[in-house]
Amino acid sequence: MDKDFILEWVSFADRNLGIAAHLEKTYHPTPLENICFNCQQAAEKYLKGYLIYATDLLPPKTHDLRELCLLCIQQDERFEQLTKACGSLNPYSVQPRYPRETYIDEALMQKALHYAAEIKAFPPLAELRERMEQQ
Repeated sequence: MDKDFILEWVSFADRNLGIAAHLEKTYHPTPLENICFNCQQAAEKYLKGYLIYATDLLPPKTHDLRELCLLCIQQDERFEQLTKACGSLNPYSVQPRYPRETYIDEALMQKALHYAAEIKAFPPLAELRERMEQQ
């Protein structure tokens, strides 16, 4: 895959994370479910961007961060460090879209923001971004 395609995935992820941060700062009451959903979406796109880079294949059409993380681990064992973050964010792919499907409080929202930022800053993903931007 070409670098522009990979950077599109990363850019989409950055926008999801930016939306989450914007919602936290500007909306009151805070839309906890929308923030957590965008954090999950950011994580998903970061992982998929990495998989495209590492395998030169389209990523699977799944929202399951645990599955995506396992595929990343097959490419780079360092991704094992993200299993907790991916497991924590995973429920937010679908549940926040529907009323009464999940309970989210301020602490869970803060944890989601933290984990999404952790995934963005994860060294293999930061290295990927640097390599793509230098080409």
